[in-house]
Amino acid sequence: MRRMFAAAAIAALATGALRAQAPLPARSAEPFKLGTFDLDGEDRLGLVLRDRFVVDLHAANRALERDPVYPKIPMPADMLELIGRYEYGLKYRLYEIVGYLAAENRIERARPAYVHDAARVRALAPIKYPTKMLNAAVNYYGHISETATPEEQRKAQEERRRDRGIPYLFHKTTVGAIIGNGDPIVMPYGRDRMDWEVELGVVIGRAARYVPAARAADHIFGYTIHLDMSDRGGRPPGGFQGVDWYVGKGHDTFAPLGPWIVPKEFYGDPMNVRQTLTVNGQTMQDHRSSDMIHNIYELIEYASSISTLFPGDVVNAGSGAGVGMGTAVRGEQVFLKPGDKIVATIEGIGTLTHEVVAGPRPAHWEGDRGTGSALPPVRSYRR
Repeated sequence: MRRMFAAAAIAALATGALRAQAPLPARSAEPFKLGTFDLDGEDRLGLVLRDRFVVDLHAANRALERDPVYPKIPMPADMLELIGRYEYGLKYRLYEIVGYLAAENRIERARPAYVHDAARVRALAPIKYPTKMLNAAVNYYGHISETATPEEQRKAQEERRRDRGIPYLFHKTTVGAIIGNGDPIVMPYGRDRMDWEVELGVVIGRAARYVPAARAADHIFGYTIHLDMSDRGGRPPGGFQGVDWYVGKGHDTFAPLGPWIVPKEFYGDPMNVRQTLTVNGQTMQDHRSSDMIHNIYELIEYASSISTLFPGDVVNAGSGAGVGMGTAVRGEQVFLKPGDKIVATIEGIGTLTHEVVAGPRPAHWEGDRGTGSALPPVRSYRR
């Protein structure tokens, strides 16, 4: 980490020395998004322009450096490094790359070989992987008491408006759970109550510790889409039978992320954006972030009062109404099944599309003890 920032500092000093007569661009020629993509079988960083083109960042930078006007700036190895260096000078090199491509419309006409059609490029999870990912539980008024009667839900919402309390955050698994756009979501064997939640993902850009809500925006890098997949089936039988967030939220593939990240300077107001989710073409969720109980800045304040948030960490802001276990929107519970197609969109960011597939039966389990809403007995995990 120290070497990364040292390299960034040296690059920034070199840039300042060489560009003394020509100021760095104060803004990008046009907005862009950032992601990690499979290009020629390798994981590479890419700039997304106009939602239609993916620019291989390393190749574009090498091409720019052939012009002696531009100093040599080392490119980050991955998204975590990019985020950590962005506000320390790296963003100006990205602005230069975009400016070069936008000039004379090189993006669409006579475009370089390092500019690819986004539709033909596989988007991977943009961050591989955050040191931590935190999710807000019940952070939308519309999501309060979704299994209650309309009258009970209304009363619960009124009570919460009178006393919002403090946020509730929980850890979401990262490695193993985070997948990219188009990757299958695996329904664990023996489970049949898989649920969905589309959420605004807030990507941290600068380390945050005891940051007040009024200054939290300074620590945000950008925004992405997160699907907080849930297993509503409860704990296996036997032993402690309280709420188990690990069983409910921790399965592999239960944290789709992406398809890319929008840097905050290109996003506008994150507290008034539309979020939708469909299953097999049927709209399940349709809400705006303005329905949040605790806004994203309050979530960062609370999270940073407990542990340091580092560049690349993700704080997911919670789900609105319309989850599968809820009855408030559709009048009945609906859970996912293999073959279902989920499409989640957040205004100004993009769309995640995933298919649910059945997970394999573990070979070492003793018979088919896992049925319905219960995992197999704990003893069946023993070899």
